[in-house]
Amino acid sequence: MFYDTGDIREKKRAMVFGSFLGDSLALGVHWIYDTGEIIDTYGRVESLIDPDPELYHPTRRKGEFTHYGDQTMILLESIAHRGDFVPEDFSLRWRELFDNYDGYIDQATRTTLRKYSQGKDWKEAGSSSTDLAGASRLAPLIYRYSDDLQTLIEASDIQTKMTHNHPLPLYAAEFFAKCTWEILHGSKPSTALRHTIDESFTDSPLHEMFERALLTIGLNTTTAIEELGQGCEVEQAFPSVIHLILKYEENFFDALVECVMAGGDSAARAMLVGMVLGAYLGMDQIPRKWLSDLKARDKIEKYLDKLDDIT
Repeated sequence: MFYDTGDIREKKRAMVFGSFLGDSLALGVHWIYDTGEIIDTYGRVESLIDPDPELYHPTRRKGEFTHYGDQTMILLESIAHRGDFVPEDFSLRWRELFDNYDGYIDQATRTTLRKYSQGKDWKEAGSSSTDLAGASRLAPLIYRYSDDLQTLIEASDIQTKMTHNHPLPLYAAEFFAKCTWEILHGSKPSTALRHTIDESFTDSPLHEMFERALLTIGLNTTTAIEELGQGCEVEQAFPSVIHLILKYEENFFDALVECVMAGGDSAARAMLVGMVLGAYLGMDQIPRKWLSDLKARDKIEKYLDKLDDIT
């Protein structure tokens, strides 16, 4: 079954907002690994909150983004202004973002910026980081190329490689691009994930990670992600994302809240979980309060409207 055009447009919007909201919900407790500390200090994080000024995002406020979300916004801006993914334009805007940037700058970004300063171009500057965050920026690309899977895969590979030039995040980017595309065109997440891993990644390290995630579906999510790994690296974050999508396939709210409560690099995980489940469940399952608290909501709407006019 394929959705009609109007239904696809609505689910595409939910996909993009779901990704940005995942990042913004995680902002308040991002990179706190002690889940007991999250509970004791913040309770159950069910709304967008200010981050602790003593931790990683002291300059940010409720409804804003981590450095992951900021980069994704730059990607959306670039695609909206150019009408397509133009690597040179995204590269320029990405570098300008970090001129006098007042947010957190991770190691992958520092390495990439250093290579640019040494004269490398966008094809050569990417770090060798295995962090999943490089693949978490995909939603704007899927929005633009929801009718062209091959171009989507190529663009996903390029944008990830520009900062995370390692096979693992590149595999992850292709995986989530393919399965989200399938979901937009009528598949359930559980079906799309299983089909994608078996069809395209049988010989990839992702396959073992996927199977490992399946063993945790019956566990409490915090316990499961502590076992799978709370860290930034694909080896830990990828199976944790799979756990969240499959366990909460019909519940956008619980998927993101449980992702955040599990600690660690919750923002990279939440961007992908929000993207996938937004594409499946649509805007109706996205909390209105989250949307109203999202500082960039109007800007995102403007860019998506511009892309709708193009496509």
